[in-house]
Amino acid sequence: MGRLNRLYGWFDNRLNLSKDQAFLGKAFPAEDSYLLGEIAAFCFSLLVLTGIFLGFFFEPSTSDVVYEGSIAEYQGEEIPEAFVSVLNITYDVPFGMFIRRMHHWAAHLFVASIGLHMLRVFFTGAYRNPREINWLVGTALAGLAMGAAYTGYVLPFDEFATTAAGIGYNIATSIPLIGDAIGQIVFGGDFPSTATVPRLFFLHVLVIPLAIAGLLGVHFFILIRQKHTEAPRDEDVRGREHVDRDDDSVVVGLPMVPNQAAISAVVFFLTLAVLSLLAGFLPVHNIAEYGPNDPASTPSLVMPDWFLMWGYGFLKLTPSWMSFDLLGIHISSEFIGGLLLPGLVFVAVAVWPFIDYESEPTHFGANPLERPFPTAVGIAGIVFVMLASIAGMDVIVADLVGSTTAAIRPYLTAMLIIGPILAGLATYAVLGGFDDSGWAGSLAIGDGGSERGRVDTSNETQPTTNEDDHRSEDTHE
Repeated sequence: MGRLNRLYGWFDNRLNLSKDQAFLGKAFPAEDSYLLGEIAAFCFSLLVLTGIFLGFFFEPSTSDVVYEGSIAEYQGEEIPEAFVSVLNITYDVPFGMFIRRMHHWAAHLFVASIGLHMLRVFFTGAYRNPREINWLVGTALAGLAMGAAYTGYVLPFDEFATTAAGIGYNIATSIPLIGDAIGQIVFGGDFPSTATVPRLFFLHVLVIPLAIAGLLGVHFFILIRQKHTEAPRDEDVRGREHVDRDDDSVVVGLPMVPNQAAISAVVFFLTLAVLSLLAGFLPVHNIAEYGPNDPASTPSLVMPDWFLMWGYGFLKLTPSWMSFDLLGIHISSEFIGGLLLPGLVFVAVAVWPFIDYESEPTHFGANPLERPFPTAVGIAGIVFVMLASIAGMDVIVADLVGSTTAAIRPYLTAMLIIGPILAGLATYAVLGGFDDSGWAGSLAIGDGGSERGRVDTSNETQPTTNEDDHRSEDTHE
């Protein structure tokens, strides 16, 4: 400890760290589920680092070059340079296959951790006043994460990637009035054009990552200003001073330095270890098997990753007869299934804090078992997305039941409509929603939860002389 104290003193003399003790003592609730947001941030950092490595070797060009790499099948053939560069990364660049796999799995874990983090926030009601803004930021981050994954699809320029990207191009150009302009700007014209890979590469490595980094910065800034929510306390808390179990003006938890910083370091290395194991043992998209882009052929089975599958399901289930003209504007079924319905899902998620609204600031999380209506809505939403994802895999489902996709789609559509309603009603009934007195009873905050760690109360290093000018960094504002 003597050396650590001397090291801290050295930095303190030069950077005046003691001035920021209140910030360094910021409380973090000692709940494992609160670490999902940190996992997402760590995944994004690893995506940036591995992406930088891959960017050194990737060539965003569709021009044909003679392949002279390790894959005998393509030796001496003229194939697209983007495809060649991914082959070289995978089979010829030292550690290239490992880094490419880690980039792939980090993207999957990034989206998954954002989704699980949002589910934790939703079911505990942590989106309520004053945290509606951060919920909107999180919703936008989820959309950008999916956009980052999609723009990376086309970069290898193999058969699978270009087929999937072509579906996106058709959806983009189906947007009324501005579809053709978006197709020109994003895809460089009729897909696939020579400008498609460079433009999606630009979006994938610069525009979308900068937007994600910016929103993460906004998210953390709001979090620091508003503090964390906290699980309801079982009893009063006795630390430096007595804190009543119902007092939500202070946060009970672990100080950021050194306790939470040490936990975060452990979480980072665990995240890195998990991604390393996945990269070491699980293969990713095999572009050598699919081969370079061939406009004359289409792979027998093309499906997006799991986090885009629900949107693909909407596209599959939207019948062609839903296309119509409105005031001279053509509304196609591709636009309805590919953009309108997924967009409405995001809108519903974004506006939910203004439906389940609290007029007063709420700093304790809720017990989902004592909030029948919000919990039922959440379960219905999960079932809805799962059934839509199953619809996106209609080819596989048809093979399993020994039928055709055309024959099973009416049943999938019926399941998509009826399933969430039944799931929501069942959840509402099991939680006693029909016995409560209306909406107010369904939004009751439970008393479950636990407390660990220290109490964050007033800043004892800065005596409070003026309540308006010296509000404690450890209290909810």
